[in-house]
Amino acid sequence: MDQDRLNSYAQKKQDLCVSSDWIPREMYEKYGVNCGLRDKNGKGVLTGLTRISKIVSFKEKDGKKEPCDGELWYRGYNIHTLIRSIKSGEFGFEKIAYLLLFGKYPDEKEAEEFSRILGEARELPQNFTRDVIMKAPTKDVMNTMTRSILTLASYDKRASSNSLEDNIRQAVQLIAEFPLLAVYGYHAYNHYENNGSMYIHRPDPALSTAENFLKLLRPDESYTELEAKVLDVALILHMEHGGGNNSTFTTRVVTSSGSDTYSAITAAMSSLKGPKHGGANIKVMEMMQDIRENVSDWDDMDELKNYLGKILNKEAFDRKGLIYGMGHAVYSVSDPRERVLKYYVEKLAAAKGREKDMRLYGAIEKLAPEIIAEKRHIYKGVSPNVDFYSGFVYDMLGIPQELYTPLFAVARIAGWSAHRIEELIDMDKIIRPAYLSVMEEKEEL
Repeated sequence: MDQDRLNSYAQKKQDLCVSSDWIPREMYEKYGVNCGLRDKNGKGVLTGLTRISKIVSFKEKDGKKEPCDGELWYRGYNIHTLIRSIKSGEFGFEKIAYLLLFGKYPDEKEAEEFSRILGEARELPQNFTRDVIMKAPTKDVMNTMTRSILTLASYDKRASSNSLEDNIRQAVQLIAEFPLLAVYGYHAYNHYENNGSMYIHRPDPALSTAENFLKLLRPDESYTELEAKVLDVALILHMEHGGGNNSTFTTRVVTSSGSDTYSAITAAMSSLKGPKHGGANIKVMEMMQDIRENVSDWDDMDELKNYLGKILNKEAFDRKGLIYGMGHAVYSVSDPRERVLKYYVEKLAAAKGREKDMRLYGAIEKLAPEIIAEKRHIYKGVSPNVDFYSGFVYDMLGIPQELYTPLFAVARIAGWSAHRIEELIDMDKIIRPAYLSVMEEKEEL
């Protein structure tokens, strides 16, 4: 069919869809339905139990719930404790992935064995890069990765098995392979679509996930210890965030149907690529560039505050009325991931000569919550989230924006895998939420 005719048909039907499907928001309140499975304070509707992680944003005091500094816990350990447990000169992503998967912080022997297994598994089937990744390359590297994950199923003779053994094997394999799928997918796109050079470096089994990512990405395969350390911390902070986030919940929903690992993870990838979920740091980067171009003196707090007000009033940037990187669906006083990451951002900015940018970020971090509180009627506090700084980190590491969300997936595959395994062990019923029909019944055509 002629594509223009199909586009024209779809365009004509837009208004019909809107008139047929629009449900006024007040009807949700009328019937007591939480839109987006969240109440007006942003708290999610409880849909399950988990031992994998916990998010704390409120604490009870004198019988009342009060906002508190945000806390993130992995398998009973506070994220700050886990970050501090990583010794100087070592990397922690592999240890924390082991903790998430198996529920136990690894001793030295277990950590070495797991890292060795990941290193050995960090390879793709013969000719996979040529026959799959380099075919039909696209700027949307998440789509490239998703296609690759589904194709990997055809190389697994027990792809459809729901046995615990097979699913642990598949989880470890995918955690190991994700950096390759992401970076090779980007290089294929950069070569065929941007006429750039293509580098297909081999991973080093002896290196960490963070080190291998930088090695695979860069033409000369080189990186500093600080660069790898900061990326390692960013991966740890992004690898898990409770069972209620959209992509993890998607993993559990698909798993509950009895579907296979590859299908569950590709569904999670499709969720994560949505700009409301995994692409927020790109919007922060775009907003920051707009501020740089429109604020003449970055150290002038009045000029900066005035421009942030214009952004909030839909008079500047993308005119959506949002200061990106500010606020979170769960946290109010602070995002613990942002607190951890900021320390490493400052160290990296100093090493890269980006102190002026760091001051700009710091000023916005201080001013934005004040402006939002003044201009918005909000039910909870507003603070910077991890996305506020993560894009700045990736930019300083020379990571292209096309890899920002794929890098999120490189981290989050560990959390998804842990939740899939927990769902397999505890699975009793298929997850099947209910929708209340507000359809008007018609007696005649």
